[in-house]
Amino acid sequence: MLLSGGVDSSVVVHELCSHGLHPDCFYIKIGPEEEEEWDCSSEEDLEMAQAVAHKYGLRLEVVDCHKEYWDEVTHYTMEKVKAGFTPNPDVMCNRLIKFGAFHEKRGHDYDFIATGHYAQTETDNDGRKWLITSPDPVKDQTDFLAQIYDWQLRKAIFPIGHYQKDEVRVIAEREHLINAKRKDSQGICFLGKINYNDYLRRYLGEKPGLVIDIETGKKVGMHKGLWFHTIGQRHGLGFGGGPWFAVKKNLKKNILFVSHGYDPEKAYKQEFLIHDMHWLTASFEESRAEKDERGAYPITFKIRHTSSYLQGTLLPQPDGIYKIKAEQPIHGVAPGQFCVIYDASHHRCYGSGEITI
Repeated sequence: MLLSGGVDSSVVVHELCSHGLHPDCFYIKIGPEEEEEWDCSSEEDLEMAQAVAHKYGLRLEVVDCHKEYWDEVTHYTMEKVKAGFTPNPDVMCNRLIKFGAFHEKRGHDYDFIATGHYAQTETDNDGRKWLITSPDPVKDQTDFLAQIYDWQLRKAIFPIGHYQKDEVRVIAEREHLINAKRKDSQGICFLGKINYNDYLRRYLGEKPGLVIDIETGKKVGMHKGLWFHTIGQRHGLGFGGGPWFAVKKNLKKNILFVSHGYDPEKAYKQEFLIHDMHWLTASFEESRAEKDERGAYPITFKIRHTSSYLQGTLLPQPDGIYKIKAEQPIHGVAPGQFCVIYDASHHRCYGSGEITI
């Protein structure tokens, strides 16, 4: 059992124990390289985890994945950001750390690894295990799990995935768990209370450049680094005479292009490509999914963590590329984001690919 100190994983412990199971609990230690400089909640997390394990008479072991995180996930994040992309460190944390580095250190001794993710699984008639969505659309975390490997999914169990968040809170309060009223963590999984821009500034510094109105070609101001901005960003740009929307980056010239006005047409796309498609269990072709007369598969998808699913189609292209066509134009499609693919009823999560423009 991966016990984080939050209410979700604590309720998982209760659920397992109430069914007569006695899981070995593990706290994965990751955090800033120099904790004394940054305000980090990891010490409180560990204390909470220890209290919950003690309440149920379970042993808790701390597994240090600090080096692996900074070697792998941080490297991935910084390389993507420097290249002008919009990465998602939490997605890679699940693949490389929670189900990766932990498995190499301790998880390989176990048949199943339980977590507090809001997700579910099901097995089809061919014995294949699929990742399926949680009934709580706001808390569903299948998009964060869409890059794990098939062998990782086969070992994963999600004991609270069938609950709504409110139900989990009720259980925690009923069982007098120490963190029943603790707020959910926000932002990047390892940063705690650290601001994401401060994190980028620490490792990438600043690289000032021009901000240009894409309609008029006139200078709007100066940015401090393209990595502080993402395509579709509406808030926090800090330029006068707004509102402004980040719509394009020129990496070679270090220029950020913005558009003036509310939801400009240039900020929307209806078609885009994805590459490096990662299939969790099986591809649409392998699962013999139905397709339309063009050879496209009806899908739902997400390009960011939201409670809503977008309708569209997925059309295979040469060289492992796929074209996404949305039913409606969508805002803020940014290269480097993961596009998470679901079936037409957003039940099964098939996997995800990286958006390329």
